[in-house]
Amino acid sequence: MCDQRGDDPFGFLPGQGPMARAVRAFDWAGTPLGPPAGWPLELKTATGLLMESAFPGALVWGPELTTIYNDAFRPILGRKPEALGRSFRDIWSEAWEIIGPIAQRALAGESTFIEDFELEIERFGRPELAWFTFCYSPVRLADGSVGGMLDTVVETTATVLARRASEVMRQELGHRLKNTLAMAQSIAWHTLRESAGSDAMDAFQARLLALSRAHEMLLQRQHDSMELRELVDALVQLHGHRFNYEGPTVHLNAQAAVALSLVLHELATNAAKYGALASATGSVDLRWLVAGEELQLQWRERGGPGVQPPSRTGFGTRLMDMGLLGSGSVERRYPPAGVEVDLRVPLRDIGPGHGAGPM
Repeated sequence: MCDQRGDDPFGFLPGQGPMARAVRAFDWAGTPLGPPAGWPLELKTATGLLMESAFPGALVWGPELTTIYNDAFRPILGRKPEALGRSFRDIWSEAWEIIGPIAQRALAGESTFIEDFELEIERFGRPELAWFTFCYSPVRLADGSVGGMLDTVVETTATVLARRASEVMRQELGHRLKNTLAMAQSIAWHTLRESAGSDAMDAFQARLLALSRAHEMLLQRQHDSMELRELVDALVQLHGHRFNYEGPTVHLNAQAAVALSLVLHELATNAAKYGALASATGSVDLRWLVAGEELQLQWRERGGPGVQPPSRTGFGTRLMDMGLLGSGSVERRYPPAGVEVDLRVPLRDIGPGHGAGPM
């Protein structure tokens, strides 16, 4: 190579990658750009920056939309005819009706950023649907006018298709879960209806319903987590609005969400039968906070009938004593004013990314 300050027309072009070599070898005199020695400084600078970038990009210059692209952009093109030096309009002719107006906005000085944009393109000899996250941004000359545009782009087809497949699986899981819970309810009814009383059957069905609601809320999301406040909102809708509750945003993984849903259901059910919610004037204060690396949840019943410690240990008591996921601690108190429960659990055990998936 000649010295950049000498007669090398590509002194502005760094690197020895395949596209840098292709740009040097290309006959630019046969394009609207003309020989590189006559390129404006802004075009040379943008081309040099493009070749050094590891992010997929194409530089589109002038009214004829002459295209220069880097190594990372090559997979985007697939097996299209060589795009170097051609019009961007011709390269993407099959999709130009859609992306052409976006390019024109960039050439008029307006940037556009779009995520997961769906296009029907042809790059392997057949039409295909593909998705891209990209930005068309203007490249200006020294006088402020627009000389061209920069297309920075990443293909997101695999991500979009995986997300859609996950949603189909999520819906199928929800359908099967509902069928399984309905079957369990039917089996329990036919098996226990003669040996168990109606109260026991009602309690069993209510617990199944609480489990089903928690799973339904999880399955409606694009990820296997939910906020604690959403569980409390559902509880209030089910048991009435005599709840005072507040706390910061806390994200629960699927296993913790289901476990806490059952714990809250048991507390609310007991309050409705024997505690504050059994009285027209009673209410429940529910608070949660994050202290250090621990979630602390406080349940306080007020204004109900006088309470006493339970004479036996039932399912709800055993469930609460387990805490969440078998970790942390639970303290139950029965002052005359109403039941008090303090639950503590390490954040590492309940946050997204921990625990099993939906049960």
